[in-house]
Amino acid sequence: MSPAKAQPQPVAAHAEGMRLNKRLAELGLCSRREADEWIARGWVLVNGQRAETGQRVGPEDHIDVEQAAHGEQAQRVTILIHKPVGYVSGQPEDGYQSAASLINARSRWREDRHPQRFSPQQLRGLAPAGRLDIDSTGLLVLTQDGRVARQLIGEASTVDKEYLVRVEYDDGGRVVSENVEAVFPPDQLALLRHGLSLDGQPLLPAQVDWQNPEQLRFVLVEGKKRQIRRMCEAVGLKVVGLKRIRIGRVMLGNLPVGEWRYLGATEGF
Repeated sequence: MSPAKAQPQPVAAHAEGMRLNKRLAELGLCSRREADEWIARGWVLVNGQRAETGQRVGPEDHIDVEQAAHGEQAQRVTILIHKPVGYVSGQPEDGYQSAASLINARSRWREDRHPQRFSPQQLRGLAPAGRLDIDSTGLLVLTQDGRVARQLIGEASTVDKEYLVRVEYDDGGRVVSENVEAVFPPDQLALLRHGLSLDGQPLLPAQVDWQNPEQLRFVLVEGKKRQIRRMCEAVGLKVVGLKRIRIGRVMLGNLPVGEWRYLGATEGF
């Protein structure tokens, strides 16, 4: 088959050029890791010549990607799972199972209308694109597609995530677990929205509002380790329940706990 051409894009000037894998990733064609795989398999051409691992390119270079690469990429899946409490997002650790261990033909949501059939091969290279800590539940994305991972957790990602967070408040030694909204100081709510720092770095502005008297709604565009829990601790709140309900334009919806579905062909973050 004839190669599928990637249109040249402007590249920042560099004395030695830009690494080809980075250029392919910036073009949105794949992740850097996938680019290295494509190059190693001879699927990438620069100015008509087979590319080499570690090669650098400039803005004047023409890059072609063979159709075989796109065909393989089209077979890669992205899975949405409703992670239960007690499962880790990534590799098993400290005796806890990974969320990926829940993915099998039996646990697929019966209302998933995606035509894809499940195969154990789809678990190969499946990795979380973002994390939920072991005590949290909700929407978790696992993908074989480097483009999806880059969109969600790449340095330039602007995809926001929405959480429902049930809290208690330490009001001078008295723990308030009902109608927390009535006793929580407005200036501390303002701090949650903007003004806190973690690990010596100021946090980006967040949307934080009361969903009901005991539950806050957070919308974040960053995801530091245990960020919401640590933000709450900084203002005297204790998180007693945390659920992620949205990533970008993809909602958790009615997906049951412990079950999964494929990302639809018309869905995007």
